[in-house]
Amino acid sequence: MDDHRNAARSIHDFATWEPVLRLVRASRAERLAVPGGRVAGYIGRGGWSVPLRGGPPRSYRDEHDAVGRVRGALAEDGVDVVSFAVEVDPAGRTLLRILEYGPAVEPGVGPHPGALVLVEGALPRSWHRLPDAVPGAVPAPSADPALLERTLRERLPDAVGATEAEIAAAEARLGIALPDELKALHRVTRARWEDWQDDHEAARRHAAAVRCELFCLADLYVAEAATRYSPWQFAAMNAVDVRPDAVVQGLVGSPGWIVFGDNGGGDRLAVDLTPGPRGHTGQVIILSHEESVGAGLVADSLTDMMLDRRGRVESGPRGADPRSVAVAWINASNPRGLEAAVHPDLEVVSIGVWHDAPLGLAPLVGLPRLRTLTACPGTIADPREIAGLTGLEYLELGPRDWRVLLDAGAVPRGLSAASIQAGHDEDPLPVADLADELLALWDRPPITRTILTGDLGPVADGLGDP
Repeated sequence: MDDHRNAARSIHDFATWEPVLRLVRASRAERLAVPGGRVAGYIGRGGWSVPLRGGPPRSYRDEHDAVGRVRGALAEDGVDVVSFAVEVDPAGRTLLRILEYGPAVEPGVGPHPGALVLVEGALPRSWHRLPDAVPGAVPAPSADPALLERTLRERLPDAVGATEAEIAAAEARLGIALPDELKALHRVTRARWEDWQDDHEAARRHAAAVRCELFCLADLYVAEAATRYSPWQFAAMNAVDVRPDAVVQGLVGSPGWIVFGDNGGGDRLAVDLTPGPRGHTGQVIILSHEESVGAGLVADSLTDMMLDRRGRVESGPRGADPRSVAVAWINASNPRGLEAAVHPDLEVVSIGVWHDAPLGLAPLVGLPRLRTLTACPGTIADPREIAGLTGLEYLELGPRDWRVLLDAGAVPRGLSAASIQAGHDEDPLPVADLADELLALWDRPPITRTILTGDLGPVADGLGDP
């Protein structure tokens, strides 16, 4: 445990929090009046959840302004998100605990920590999957660099193109040769903002001509798996799948995916030099910002994309096939049990809401590819059986199940990440203590706790805080 009292940073100034605390006291007076009563929430630069309900009427503006003061302090101190737990006695004496998760803990949902990264820089095994070789892959018959270049010069007669030296420099930086169509595209336009002289309308016309928000050569990048971040809590549940009839390989990333633009909505466009068995070298694919595995086909070639010939667009499953045996979801609506899910290719098991007797894990022992297990609280008969699942890299359990493993010395030491599944209203302080026990097993930085004390004063008769 790492406690600090009334430290000097802006986020550790009681005055920073006072407007939020007054709102919390007014809306959660009944909970706070109970001896030891405590309420919790979180505030981050990207959003917040402050436990406000009931109590006197308030405006959203009151909440926004109060939270805004804390968010401003977060930005000033370079902190992304903090959780907090507050106690207020009837006289207004206030105890505020602030939790900062640090480099070993990912942001969670609500006031609880997210995944604990037990091995620095670790990524799920699916992130390490490289594309399969497809020896027969060739460019699509429609790929025509000369036609592409002529078409774009007609659309963009005044565009400034990249030089051969600039193209060669981009290839050297990326460590990969650009396909002929992509080089032809950049010979017509180098897509630099200064070439449009800060004219947003000119930039819009350029995007319409090239059918995307084109990146300049300096911004091209290879969409390898490490460039596609996803929190462990979600990434560990994904399995990649390259089917025999795939046009695009269902990977997280590939050394052959060269990102060259954006569709204007945050989805990346890339030329694909490592297509699936039914794909073409140099086909155009789209990497959704809402997904972390796979990509969809946009066009068989850059030429097709520029000429609006997209007859083979595919938007089906981009990751594992839903029929895949790699991922098993065991829950009340899929009650066949673990035995039915057992398969040599099983990688991920998720045990959800379960109304029958708790499950034994013996059927999973010895599976060669099993790497992820998540289980809702109370669904496993004996958590100590997890020690027999020696290939696990990610484990997500409720606090009681983790307590059993810790007390038995049975936490699998091959884990790369772990999560504590806590209810939304569960006190975050014991959850954070449990997280620190797990982090300590890998000698990872603990969660920082800062204690602030202050006085909100007595509540005005029947009025609550303003």
